[in-house]
Amino acid sequence: MRIVHMSDLHLGKRVGEFSMLEDQRYILGEILKKVSAHSPDCVFISGDIYDKPVPPAEAVTMFDELLFKLSGMVKDVFIISGNHDSDERIAFGSRLFDRSGVHISPVYDGTLARHTVSDEYGEVGVYLLPFIRPANIRHLFEDREINSYTDAVTAAIDAADIDYTKRNILLSHQFVTGGVTCDSEQLTVGGLENVDACAYDGFDYVALGHLHGAQRISDTLRYCGTPLKYSFSESRHIKSLTIGELKNKGELVIKTEPLIPMRDMREISGEFAQLTKGRSDDYLKVTLTDEVRVNDAYARLRNFYPNLIKIDYADRRDNETDITAHVRARENDPAKIFASFFKNINGRDMTDTQAKTVHELIERIWGENDETDQT
Repeated sequence: MRIVHMSDLHLGKRVGEFSMLEDQRYILGEILKKVSAHSPDCVFISGDIYDKPVPPAEAVTMFDELLFKLSGMVKDVFIISGNHDSDERIAFGSRLFDRSGVHISPVYDGTLARHTVSDEYGEVGVYLLPFIRPANIRHLFEDREINSYTDAVTAAIDAADIDYTKRNILLSHQFVTGGVTCDSEQLTVGGLENVDACAYDGFDYVALGHLHGAQRISDTLRYCGTPLKYSFSESRHIKSLTIGELKNKGELVIKTEPLIPMRDMREISGEFAQLTKGRSDDYLKVTLTDEVRVNDAYARLRNFYPNLIKIDYADRRDNETDITAHVRARENDPAKIFASFFKNINGRDMTDTQAKTVHELIERIWGENDETDQT
């Protein structure tokens, strides 16, 4: 059985002030070309279809077009909702879609949705597990202790009573321990969302979604990643489409094909004058290396880089050693520095009494430090 695995489309997403809809429409077109070329039996879409629970109309139309075209290319399309999606909205019309071979995970109610597909090697069970949180499903398993995401996923899978002597595939949208994250992901601080990989033991393939970088967790667990870059932490990533073939049980081959975007997301650096000699429509983060800050640099660079998202300075003064900084601070009059700070905060100069108190405190503190330095 040949499969195509994708996830985290985030249709309707904005990066900085820029809508990604045009880029998303383009990359979905590239994906459809590759699907047509490989003629898979199934396409898996493992969650985060949209970037928000209530997506813009253009994003809904785009996904509708994608499903319509996929349904004419492959026998079955399997879809689960992610943490960015609304379970109810994604599941709308799912029973009608089933007739067209488009299978969407319903709102999780304690039962793992199961579908059966067949090939020359026999039947394959395809299970759909949308994104779940312990708090949201605890009431469904009152006889079990569910305190973690691993507990939640394990309970959902155990309740399905799966025959692991046969071939089985699972779509799941969770953060599996060991996965490498990106800045564009929405994760809980401290790793509280982590699911142990052992929760998925027994499946012949687990089509994961949630993490934005394509990566292999184990022989059978894989993130396909986003089809586009959504943060500069991904600027060096090569986005790809994951393509697999499952033969007899245990015989799984996975490969990837690069996805070339309409506009890349990357970082460049250099002096302002040098950068104004170039042009690019890519989404850029620019680091200026000029010694002196350039007036209105962002607006001026937008004339050459219309999709400029962020500008930084490589301030060479920050590279001074701690010793140099310490000497420079000691050479300045701390009383004058504090007087300037006081005026900025309060909008007036210190009174004579306040100035005298500050001077006495500084002499005492500096005197104690000097004695310590000499010890």
